[in-house]
Amino acid sequence: MSVLTQIDRRGLSIVAMVLCASGASAQNVVPLRSVQSFDAIANTQERSRALFVEAGRVIQSPRCLNCHPSGDRPFQGQGTELRLHVPNVTRGKDGMGAPALRCNSCHQATNNQASGVPGHALWHLAPREMGWVGVSLGGICEQIKDPKRNGNRTLAQIHEHMTHDPLVGWGWMPGAHREPAPGTQAEFGALIDAWIKTGAACPT
Repeated sequence: MSVLTQIDRRGLSIVAMVLCASGASAQNVVPLRSVQSFDAIANTQERSRALFVEAGRVIQSPRCLNCHPSGDRPFQGQGTELRLHVPNVTRGKDGMGAPALRCNSCHQATNNQASGVPGHALWHLAPREMGWVGVSLGGICEQIKDPKRNGNRTLAQIHEHMTHDPLVGWGWMPGAHREPAPGTQAEFGALIDAWIKTGAACPT
């Protein structure tokens, strides 16, 4: 067997491994329940709570929690394995890092496929008052509704943010080995919309 043939076969093996990994990643997308699947809950308040619990599967996923820390440092990790960001970075005054180590020093406008570093043009941490790590889902729900802690947004603006904000949308296109948020952004937005229309009740 020639050296070139060996290289060609190795190259094909690498391509096959990449394609298999990509397929596995796509299969790992966990679906969200549809809004209609909650219609059997007759009590509107109970249905509203149940809708938020389902939306909470996105809110409490690593794709959201990592950038919604309750302290000054973001997190990294998959599933339940959240760990503090390495290198040691802090939110800074504007949520975009300290003066000497801004978020965009490493996080560029798009995911870096070569290095695996995630990226988006709007990359930053949520304000401290929007911290979700260590907060119960009911507590997050109350926080989301509170203009003093949600960026002075109305519920309609909250829906718009969660349904159409491109940085929120990154959670479903995280690249590399990262697990995407459950479902799709459109499905998540539909759950939030139905939650609001049924009274925006919070789970206890």
